[in-house]
Amino acid sequence: MSKNVFYEEEGAFKVGAILADNNTSLQIEAPHGKRSKVKAGAVLFRFNEPPIAIFMAEAQKVADEIDIDFLWQCCGGEEFSYDALAREYFGRAPRPAESAGVLLRLHGAPMYFYKKGRGRYKAAPQDALKAALAGIERKKQQALRKEAYVAQLTASKLPAEFAPVLKSLLYKPDKANIEWKALEEASGALKMTPARLIERCGGLPSSHDYHLNRFVFEYFPCGAGFAAVPRLPEPVDLPLAETAAFSIDDATTTEIDDAFSAAQIAGGNWRFGIHIAAPALGVTPGSQIDRIARERLSTVYYPGAKITMLPEQAIRVFTLAESRPCPALSLYLETTADFEIVLTANRIERVNIAANLRHDALEKEFNERTLAAGAINHPYARELRALWEFADKLGWTRRGGEPETGQRPEYNFHVENDRISIVRRWRGTPVDKTVSELMIFANSEWGRQLAAGGMAAIYRVQGNGKVRMSTVPASHEGLGVEQYVWASSPLRRYVDLINQRQIIALTRGDAAPYRANDEALLAAMRDFESAYEAYAEFQRSMERYWCLRWLIQEGRNAVAGSVIRENLVRLEELPLVVRVPSLPVLDPGSAVELAVGDIDLLELTLRCEFRCRLETPASAIA
Repeated sequence: MSKNVFYEEEGAFKVGAILADNNTSLQIEAPHGKRSKVKAGAVLFRFNEPPIAIFMAEAQKVADEIDIDFLWQCCGGEEFSYDALAREYFGRAPRPAESAGVLLRLHGAPMYFYKKGRGRYKAAPQDALKAALAGIERKKQQALRKEAYVAQLTASKLPAEFAPVLKSLLYKPDKANIEWKALEEASGALKMTPARLIERCGGLPSSHDYHLNRFVFEYFPCGAGFAAVPRLPEPVDLPLAETAAFSIDDATTTEIDDAFSAAQIAGGNWRFGIHIAAPALGVTPGSQIDRIARERLSTVYYPGAKITMLPEQAIRVFTLAESRPCPALSLYLETTADFEIVLTANRIERVNIAANLRHDALEKEFNERTLAAGAINHPYARELRALWEFADKLGWTRRGGEPETGQRPEYNFHVENDRISIVRRWRGTPVDKTVSELMIFANSEWGRQLAAGGMAAIYRVQGNGKVRMSTVPASHEGLGVEQYVWASSPLRRYVDLINQRQIIALTRGDAAPYRANDEALLAAMRDFESAYEAYAEFQRSMERYWCLRWLIQEGRNAVAGSVIRENLVRLEELPLVVRVPSLPVLDPGSAVELAVGDIDLLELTLRCEFRCRLETPASAIA
């Protein structure tokens, strides 16, 4: 009677010595001494020799010597049992270890043999086997490639194969990609981020481009440039305005959306004009340029450059550039001599833009000091003063007689030859107040006209401190107006372009391009809100980047700032708020000196430590 069994249990082959045979089950003891119960149906065969202590080793030796390709060729296409194949393979009745060896070889080659039951198999079809073997070889080659990539990355060399997929590796990696797996493994071994490792390998020549390209990769997948677009003819069949206008913008502005005019008329009244560039006269809904603008939704600003909403060709036609008549949607206001509004009217016309005034030059001549002295030394001194007095009256009325809150700092970034200058200027100057009050009035008045005319529009609504966009007119508490639309920047914001189309239709008495429940209107509003916030966040991150670059450029290892609360400090010279864990308990507004170090231009981080408290804020610390 046989005293040992070879059996299958949970997909594995085992041997044991029989302790008791109960017909349907056996009590066995494994070579290592463990006893267990095995069903009789799990037993493949019984044997006496060799001893169970060496049986599996001998069976495995037999299996290792069997040529799997030859074995596959011996099988034919029909299902077979392992013992029949073993007899055919050896040409005689196989010994127990030989039978087990054949079974181990069959079971260990699932690409070659499909299991059909206990001890039964079928040879894989030739095509399936060929495909499976090709897959194994492909994985082997991928493993070798990955190993080579890891070695190169660890040695600070960027594999040539990474170049075509570098952006996706940095910004949206395919986790199944061999290049990503190698990058991830090498990064883990070196304890650095993938971006840092790529930089070390020379794949990131510019930290600036790393951040810019991330944004472009996500929001401009086809690139930030423009394909060829049809030429837009300039509207020339418009009446020419009687008065000349001038714009007031930052020195870098090329999309000049707004301009102003002022003239005293008979009886001492004033006629003011707020003139807005009118791309809606040429960019029709659904046109190629409109589709581009609809996809982009807004111009993107960041220090040193911008990504415009409209192609340059369209901007050239409609921007309010000086020394030429420009198509415009004009809002005219007649006021009394003390600037009480008598009437308002819209006109679609060409306006001669006499000058494009720039903040930096204008503020030297038009400021609180020159206004108080009555000595504005400027060709448009009379017009500027009248506009200022009218704007001041508008603001005073809108605020309900509340006094103006004063000036606040803003920072202008200028990048030239990869060097950054950051210049603080004060918001709330006469130039700023004049422009902002006139824009608020125009956007509020056009919102009123659209609502009164039953025209759909996209409004800016603020209630309980929250600003949102809506197709229903409602108050803007922050501005103190009953309704407010964005319509004064149609070259730069798609919402303004939509609203301008509605205003032009209202002015002309035409059918509205958009209805209140128009899906095109609602979708554009939803998409604009998310895109506008994403673009603003990108601008903030790039301003942070250039602040850090400025600290490096200027060799600053210490800066001054003022405490906001707890461990937050606002820097004195930069629009930057930093966290200072070592900051002691100080009152908000306290001036402090901070040590600066560990600036990381990829992660946009820096380390700040408290040095001392300052008696008065310092504008610079060496």
